[in-house]
Amino acid sequence: MTRREVWPLVGLGAIAAITAAWWALALWPLPADTPEWLQRTRLVCFGSTRDALPSAAGWMLLIGEPLAMAGALATIWRDGLVAGLVALWRSRPGRAALVTVGTLVAAGLSAAAGRVWAATRAEAFDPAVGVVGDAVRIDRPAPALGLVDQHGDTLALERFRGKPLLVAFAYGHCTTICPVIVHDALEAQRLLGAARPPLVIVTLDPWRDTPDMLPMIAAMWQLGAGAFAAGGDTLTVERALDAWQVPRARDLQTGDVTHGALIYVVDPAGRIRYAVPGNPKLIAELVRRL
Repeated sequence: MTRREVWPLVGLGAIAAITAAWWALALWPLPADTPEWLQRTRLVCFGSTRDALPSAAGWMLLIGEPLAMAGALATIWRDGLVAGLVALWRSRPGRAALVTVGTLVAAGLSAAAGRVWAATRAEAFDPAVGVVGDAVRIDRPAPALGLVDQHGDTLALERFRGKPLLVAFAYGHCTTICPVIVHDALEAQRLLGAARPPLVIVTLDPWRDTPDMLPMIAAMWQLGAGAFAAGGDTLTVERALDAWQVPRARDLQTGDVTHGALIYVVDPAGRIRYAVPGNPKLIAELVRRL
């Protein structure tokens, strides 16, 4: 087998290994004594906690990213990949390896389906007011923002004291996770009716979501009364994101930001109480309990 045939197979194997690791991290049942850092990693990456399934954004990552990587591999090394798979199939050890990999993939998918089914069944009997999913409990003061909203007004958290508050993080050019975050936060507001809390969505991309762009972004996200798109100069926004401990990574070439999908529930005293991976019903119920 030539190098032209080997390297695409190595790449395909690496994608399979990475995908298996992601799915294990997202779906493997965690014991009660799981370290907090691992639970937070799972929550940030997939919207998952100890007992919950991935959020919509988590499923998009688990399914979409492997397909995108495999598609890119097939596009770049199509001829070498096909030739390598054919060469493997023509040899007895190669056929055995392919059958083994296929069996492991089938077993993994079966285990994943069983995990989803079991979690769904467990949630169906959850007495917690019919909500599903889970949230990470937090008890620390909400850091200051010092930003401006789409109306050009200073957005200080003190103005919301005495009532619950929802805080989320997204950016205008995002077309994958961010629309889901915004939808879930707005739906939680709607479920709470007249008692709905204010919602602040802080940009993760101050380089492009400049203050003069915030009105357009707020209109795109369909933010109504009581919902604010927040931004400011790059340094101020970055300091706010660091203070809120928002994990993120920016691609310097495209400007895209890789980030989690958490929505924070702040109590009337200004303390962060929960970090929630989407799920409007759960967010609404947690707000009611404050």
